[in-house]
Amino acid sequence: MKSERFFIAQVGKTVGLRGDLKFHLHTDFPQQFKPGTTVESSRGPLTIESYDPRRNLIHFRGYDSPEKSRELTNAKIYSDEERTRELCPLGEGEHYWFEILGSSLYEGEELLGNVREIQRMMDTDYLLVDTSDALKKAGMPGSFLLPYIPRYILSFDPVEKKLIARDAREILEAS
Repeated sequence: MKSERFFIAQVGKTVGLRGDLKFHLHTDFPQQFKPGTTVESSRGPLTIESYDPRRNLIHFRGYDSPEKSRELTNAKIYSDEERTRELCPLGEGEHYWFEILGSSLYEGEELLGNVREIQRMMDTDYLLVDTSDALKKAGMPGSFLLPYIPRYILSFDPVEKKLIARDAREILEAS
């Protein structure tokens, strides 16, 4: 069974006379955009002919003029868990966003809520946490943002889908 796909990049406007396109990454893994690689897009499969990460330009096979390449403007590029694990190896203690999404957030033994979304602001990832029903009944906000940094996140167990935090309740109470 194929895993759910998720958004990793978007094609922008054409650049130059060759059919190159601006390329907007929404992933931490630009190495997956190698020439000869076929990616899944909202316009169907596309094969990468060249990719220049310094200039944020990409060229797809068969799109060799600005007129033809315009057909791809605003196309979204997708991946899935299996492909990401294959092409984007992680270092020790690193985790994919799809592993963290849906995880339970605890401080000590108290369930604070569940991670609904991850938002990147500047260079920091923030967890959008839906507050637990028990804390909402106690008058706490329905959701809050928690920076995913060592100051707050102590550990993550991808098997249990459990994040352990410190001082996160203070952020919840101040939200």
